[in-house]
Amino acid sequence: MKMKKITSIASLLHLRFTRQTGIHSNKFCVNAVRFYSPPSSTKPPGPLMQYRKFIEQGKLQHDPNQEKVALALENVLGRLEQYEKDMEEYHVNLANWEKNRENERRSLLIREAESKQQGGVWTSVNKHRNTLIERWMFRKNPENVEPGVGRWVSYLNRERKLDSLVGRCPTAPPAPKGLYLYGNVGSGKTMLMDMFYGATEGIVKHRQRFHFHEAMLKINEHMHRLWKNQVEEKSLRSSISDKFLVDQHADQRGASILCFDEIQTVDVFAIVALSGIVSRLLSTGTVLVATSNRAPWDLNQDGMQREIFQKLVAKLEKHCEIIPIGSEIDYRRLIAQRSIDQVHYFWPLDDNAARQLEAMWCQVTNHFGGKIISSTIPVMFGRTLEVPQSCNGVARFTFEFLCGRPVGAADYIAVAHNYHTVFITDIPVMSMRIRDKARRFITLIDELYNHHCCLFCSAASSIDDLFQGTEEGTLFDLESFQFETEIEGGKLRRDVLAEGSVSSGGAPAGIVSMLSGQEELFAFRRAVSRLIEMQTPLYLEGVHSLHPYFRNSTKNM
Repeated sequence: MKMKKITSIASLLHLRFTRQTGIHSNKFCVNAVRFYSPPSSTKPPGPLMQYRKFIEQGKLQHDPNQEKVALALENVLGRLEQYEKDMEEYHVNLANWEKNRENERRSLLIREAESKQQGGVWTSVNKHRNTLIERWMFRKNPENVEPGVGRWVSYLNRERKLDSLVGRCPTAPPAPKGLYLYGNVGSGKTMLMDMFYGATEGIVKHRQRFHFHEAMLKINEHMHRLWKNQVEEKSLRSSISDKFLVDQHADQRGASILCFDEIQTVDVFAIVALSGIVSRLLSTGTVLVATSNRAPWDLNQDGMQREIFQKLVAKLEKHCEIIPIGSEIDYRRLIAQRSIDQVHYFWPLDDNAARQLEAMWCQVTNHFGGKIISSTIPVMFGRTLEVPQSCNGVARFTFEFLCGRPVGAADYIAVAHNYHTVFITDIPVMSMRIRDKARRFITLIDELYNHHCCLFCSAASSIDDLFQGTEEGTLFDLESFQFETEIEGGKLRRDVLAEGSVSSGGAPAGIVSMLSGQEELFAFRRAVSRLIEMQTPLYLEGVHSLHPYFRNSTKNM
């Protein structure tokens, strides 16, 4: 296979950052693309309407399995809209109840004080008499008499009276069931979930979307911050708030929705964290919409922390409708067969590929203007990452720089968040010999895709052959086994399993056993599928609408 011809600067930039008219014919239909919609003041369409609109425009091929899921998500959206209204009404009633109760409490206290003042001498006599009665009642059991028992009895009597005057505290409305989608790579899970998440804008105040890596890092960062505060304050108290994943605006009251892409439980930390935090979020009214390659009961096939895991599955089954996508087709692969032009992935690694990638770098940086400089960007846990070449949201790296060093998901999230266009050069064929690099590369692609970055790269082979391995053996998927913490002497914490740690020199036997087979195939297929989609016109049209760089710029205007 030979490299395809580079298009002109104008057509390339038009392809990447504007909506094209007439580029999608009925023959060019895909079903595993990222959803996006241009910023609008009007209410966004629901997932079912958006799905059918894409079919009418020829951007998607009709799939009954996907339409079934889109309908289920549409129903969740309707229930969520009503739930938001019910929650707003609940908070209004709760605020009024609290205000009325406080007013009545003050009135009771004032009346009690006035009654004591009017009692005069008789009050003093009665007080003395009551003291004698109390001593007589508790003379045989002095240990039962606690300090302030009289005040406690008065408090309970006052609360009962308040209940009769104001009524009981209003109860929160029950949360609607969420959705758990599972199916093969490229079947449209993420696309449909993103359609749903986009439709919740303006409907739900507390809304967040996370990929697995980002959520685990956020949980780890939160736990580390709590631990650090406890050490500094020399306190043994633990106060972990589960709402930190969804409450971006603590002053706003209402429903909360958490969209969670690619749920995985391939290590002890993930199982414990997800079981604890997600379970409590579900129990306190957060609505969950999640995707995974596996059904909930198949997530933990190696039996780690079985009792804790079973509680998580029970919560998911109680609070979510479990729906399989059902399609065996990787729709992203249809793009490779039908796309007219692919000018973002250059192979093999020869002089011609180097010249063409360099020409593309010059075109893109000239378009965005500014001087090419080296810079430093902040990373989670107080770390930083050097960026050798960057220019107004465009950055360039070598494969070795990003994947050949002890970096991980936190670094890749920082890169994906800060740069809308990323160039990566000299990507090798993945093999057992560089399995850690392969794992990092998969995580890198996940984050670039999740942030909707535009990717240009040069590689030693075609996308399909990139993860085939060599005669050295099959590859491991170690993508979920690096959880970092605050920088300590330049080292990253990796002890995520109950025993041992993952080092650059090898992997414990338990990991090798656990990640052979299906887990490995899922990760590689996902990376290939996403690399293919990231070159398509429909994906590239969404960069300007979906990437944080442009969304933040729009908000600041």
